[in-house]
Amino acid sequence: MKIDDWLLDILACPACKSPLSVRTESDELACTSESCGLIYPVRDDIPVLLVDEARKA
Repeated sequence: MKIDDWLLDILACPACKSPLSVRTESDELACTSESCGLIYPVRDDIPVLLVDEARKA
C-alpha cells in the first residue's frame, strides 16, 4: 500500500476526527483514538473512509 505522507497528514477518522495511522501488516488505516479504534480498508491504494466499511479493532 502506498499512501503519501502529505495525504496521511490530512486524513482523519470520519467517526471521531482523530488522526489515522498506517497498519502495514494488513494494508489498512487505523484510528489513533483509543475510544474509537475503527480500522478502515485500503483497496487499490485508495482509502475507503466509510464508517459502514470499517471494523472494530
